[in-house]
Amino acid sequence: MTSSGTPVPTVSAARLRRDLEHVAGYGATASGGVSRTSFSEADRQVRAWLVNECEQAGLALRTDGIGNVFIRLEARDAAVGTAPVWAGSHLDSVPEGGRFDGALGSLAALEVVRRLAEEDVPLRRPVEAVVFADEEGCYHHLLGSTAVAHGFTADELARLSGRDGDLLVDALAGMGWDPAAATGTAVRPGDVHAYVELHIEQGSVLESAGAGIGVVTAIVGMGGGHIEFRGRQDHAGTTPMPLRRDALRGAGDLVVRLPEAARSVSETAVATCGILHVEPGGANVVPGLARVQLDFRDSDRNRILELEEAIVAAARDVADRHGLEMSYTRESITDPVPLNPRMQDLVATVAADQGRKTLNLPSGAGHDAQNVARLAPTGMIFVPSVDGRSHSPAELTTWEDVEAGANVLLATVHALATE
Repeated sequence: MTSSGTPVPTVSAARLRRDLEHVAGYGATASGGVSRTSFSEADRQVRAWLVNECEQAGLALRTDGIGNVFIRLEARDAAVGTAPVWAGSHLDSVPEGGRFDGALGSLAALEVVRRLAEEDVPLRRPVEAVVFADEEGCYHHLLGSTAVAHGFTADELARLSGRDGDLLVDALAGMGWDPAAATGTAVRPGDVHAYVELHIEQGSVLESAGAGIGVVTAIVGMGGGHIEFRGRQDHAGTTPMPLRRDALRGAGDLVVRLPEAARSVSETAVATCGILHVEPGGANVVPGLARVQLDFRDSDRNRILELEEAIVAAARDVADRHGLEMSYTRESITDPVPLNPRMQDLVATVAADQGRKTLNLPSGAGHDAQNVARLAPTGMIFVPSVDGRSHSPAELTTWEDVEAGANVLLATVHALATE
């Protein structure tokens, strides 16, 4: 109920489903998945669609220098300068990803703002739906929310490149933006009243427990970097096996050792290589260079650093065994973050009021919420992923759970915006 005793509005489930199905077409792949990297043509198309939707709804939209989108609903009862409530997520995807990851939270936040506007709900605080750029880390882990929480210098931005080797500053310029504006995106603590993010769980805990709503207690920490092995480029037919300094053999040896490195740190630590770059890239050439792109995670910062050390130590041993040179470059460390207890209680209360079974759980995936949590009280709402599948065309959440999660988000945002 609102402060005046009138019911809190609910989302239009049909419209939200329409939006999710429509947006899945931007970057759609033959496998039924989605490939929509930030600043790609598919991203440009979905941004144009979003602008059109906001124009039709009479909502103000702005884009900051790094590509984050803010869709604002003013509050007629708010004093000038009142900090807004944020809700949102991201619209970029991993290569061959699913149609719910990020898109659910972003489009549900848009739906929240639309419904509050359509019902002319009295608010004491503005509400903004936020769509963060490059959450999936093509150019930098959680790029858009990092730019909001910490900011980037011009030198830092100039060094960032994508998984295809393109420079971030060139990608921004290609969108028609001034890359210099990307240094002015940081938001001060206190400028945001609270942040709520709806997301699919991306695991099977909720489904296994028969719970419809996850109350997220904490978000895992993440590290990223790359290791380069340099050997000697030689002829594949005339160079005997014992005389080779094959960089790819070293990289393969390291990848095989990643599970052992993770186990040496904790039961929850994980380490992944999802990208392997080899030069010169000829079938009949012994590789002279191999670059191993790393993602490593744990719920404790010290263990993340310990895992990083274990991986680098393994790489040194591999280099010695294969007669290679080795170098490591850390790209980022994002600390694990406990989420605000009051926000957890609010989400749980709202869900219970709507008759939903809840479960408290940590997130093993990274989210923009862990950056925003450094600026404002932050909460996350999870809905079940069928069979726990995500980052795959098989990613699925039922439409019933989509509607339930969106209504919990709407009621949570409403409670925060009427404080």
